Amino acid sequence: MSIKMNRRIITIERHIMDEQAAFPDATGTLTSLLYDMAVAGKLIASHTTRAGLADILGATGEQNVQGEEVQKLDVYAHRTIFQLNDHTGRVAVMGSEEEKDIIPIPTKYPTGKYVLLFDPLDGSSNIDYNVSVGTIFSIFRRKTESGPGALEDVLQKSSDIIAAGYIVYGSSTMMVYSTGTGVHGFTLDPSIGEFLLSHPHIRLPEPKFYSANQGYQSRWSEGVQRYTRWLRGEEGNTKSLSLRYIGSMIADIHRNLLGGGVFYYPADAKSPNGKLRVLYEAQPMSFIIEQAGGYASTGRQPIRDIQPTQLHQRTPLYVGNRELVEKAEEFIAKYDGEA
Repeated sequence: MSIKMNRRIITIERHIMDEQAAFPDATGTLTSLLYDMAVAGKLIASHTTRAGLADILGATGEQNVQGEEVQKLDVYAHRTIFQLNDHTGRVAVMGSEEEKDIIPIPTKYPTGKYVLLFDPLDGSSNIDYNVSVGTIFSIFRRKTESGPGALEDVLQKSSDIIAAGYIVYGSSTMMVYSTGTGVHGFTLDPSIGEFLLSHPHIRLPEPKFYSANQGYQSRWSEGVQRYTRWLRGEEGNTKSLSLRYIGSMIADIHRNLLGGGVFYYPADAKSPNGKLRVLYEAQPMSFIIEQAGGYASTGRQPIRDIQPTQLHQRTPLYVGNRELVEKAEEFIAKYDGEA
């Protein structure tokens, strides 16, 4: 009896190496850095899936630089990513959503040519409620020539990103990444402890959903409120999208990447500069969405055009199918005037 195999089984390590083969001058350093992030995802996933049994649910009693309660899993995720990357000689400097300043490489270890930025556990306030959370990261080439990494290495535009990805911890653990040649998704098979290619060449489909916290709608500008009504099939729109909002940005954008739609977190009366972090949230997620055929904006300019000036700079964010994000820009320009 012959058995017909429908498709090859491709591990994330093999896929990263195959992508490297397309660049004859590649040294393998970026390949190893990406695989280290996959290892970090496995370690963090092993704790998120047994959080209630491992005494790592709940807050530490401390606050991070954003003024938010630090969750126990935040600390574990941050430490895991740092310890996997501090000694390899691949990274010149790191930055974390949990740290006030840049994270230097310990002086006893060599520095490399890459910069690693990460949000160790996006959506961590949802941990106690068993809602999906995730890790977000981006990788840049350093700007300084040598020695310890500096602030200027970290404050780069998203157009300078050479790789970005996220790992979402939900009913399954999935890692999605791009090196600028498309977007690919891998699902963790817990029986063998390996990420396997499950979603090759992801492209945004026709939009189905919009994702926004309408509990804050009374604080939004007229343009954003009219845009929201347009998404619902009002304001001259003959089509309507379904509202889907989890409250964990990484999970909301992940769903829209696979199902089509737009996620937005506008500026409002309480947060006039927006809430999401440019470096740790907006830039990497925007890079991935744009690699999948979408677009990301502040509502007034592309996210990729922002030159960060601060480590924890914030921004409004509209990200998803291009036509939906451009429509947000139209409403904001028409009804809200100059910024």
